[in-house]
Amino acid sequence: MPITIIIEPRVGNVDVSRRVTVQGLAPDERVEIGVTTRGNDGAKWTAHPVYIADSEGSVDLARDAPVQGDYQDVDVDGFFWSQALVEQAAAPIPAGRQQVRPISVEITVRGSAGVLAKDTFEQSFLAPGVRRTHLDQDGFVGTLFVPGSVGPHPVIVVLNGSGGGVNEERAALLAAHGFAALALGYFGAPGLPAHISSTPLEYFERALKWLHREFKPLVDFIAVMGQSRGGELSLLLASEYPDLVSAVVAYVPSSVVHGVLAAGYPGENRFAPAWTRAGKPLTTVWAQNEVAQAWASIDRQSEPRRQSQAFVEAQKNPDAVSLARIPVEKIRGPVLLLSGGDDGYWPSTAYARHIEQQLHDHRHPHEVLRLDYPDAGHFIQHPLVPTTVIARAHPVSGIVMTGGGTPAANARANRESWPQCVDFLRRSVATLRNRLNPT
Repeated sequence: MPITIIIEPRVGNVDVSRRVTVQGLAPDERVEIGVTTRGNDGAKWTAHPVYIADSEGSVDLARDAPVQGDYQDVDVDGFFWSQALVEQAAAPIPAGRQQVRPISVEITVRGSAGVLAKDTFEQSFLAPGVRRTHLDQDGFVGTLFVPGSVGPHPVIVVLNGSGGGVNEERAALLAAHGFAALALGYFGAPGLPAHISSTPLEYFERALKWLHREFKPLVDFIAVMGQSRGGELSLLLASEYPDLVSAVVAYVPSSVVHGVLAAGYPGENRFAPAWTRAGKPLTTVWAQNEVAQAWASIDRQSEPRRQSQAFVEAQKNPDAVSLARIPVEKIRGPVLLLSGGDDGYWPSTAYARHIEQQLHDHRHPHEVLRLDYPDAGHFIQHPLVPTTVIARAHPVSGIVMTGGGTPAANARANRESWPQCVDFLRRSVATLRNRLNPT
């Protein structure tokens, strides 16, 4: 019987689990099932877990745990997230170049006699029919993804964090689930500043108004979704422009306004303003807050640095927190908060609790959902991506910092949070639709 690799489903998006089965092996044969992927940025990832075939000569990754490798338990996705980085990206994907081309995955079965079988498949970001359009108009820059189904569609605005750029991958995956999604850049993209310094909130206001006016979303629904500084920004936008934002999804956000931190102009103080409104800087939690000593100790650390303690210290000053608190009670829609209890960048779990408490205290009339993963770190995203790189150089400052968590815990957060995020958005659209059309 020939050795065969069965991949189910063979065609699917990046966020779809694949069940891999190998058949035709000798009973109790010891085999390595290697997986290799190369991302759009040129980075190469690989894992080589080892399994023992059953009495029928098969290995089923949804049933069998490896006897050797970088993950231990039965996990249908284990050999994806446990991949190690073996070749660095040649360079970051240039802003404006498509980030959502299919990713090729190669599976190789090896035994004592060498390679026994090999197969490949693709992980896609673009679902069939999804249209990708680069936008550079009305003073904003981004990429719009629209489902192939008949509209109108609800819209999600996707915002990156302090690394800047345009998050096409997440926007494309949202379009695969029936949402139109605008991956909106605000720095670090062509035609935009290179740094986060003094970013005007009016920039985002223009983009939101353009979507309402020109795209005409289903029931006028526009949600904002952001990661890290983008999470802080999403909450700010929904608070400052409640008539323009229908719901918020904030990944590892802050509950207070911060300065430029690691994303400001070279030589700029980390406490300098990141956001302005009507030409005036928003007050940050670092104003009139004696926290320099906390940062001094972090700046003396060898890399990778864990910087979250400085933010913990800043929160101990109630006056500073009160001045810089994002007024989330002004939000007029549902709020989803996602956080990691071992976040090495900043205390996202404490921030999320603070936001939730503020909404509760003000009797927020809409759904508030907080998803916390105590053992996960800062890099919570969609599933089926490698999670083994915990520390990485900041895209702007170059400082190597640890995001926290473990590969297994971060993978679990990715796998469990993404479908809940999609369901939350669908539920939010349905709630608004029912409110506007009660019959």
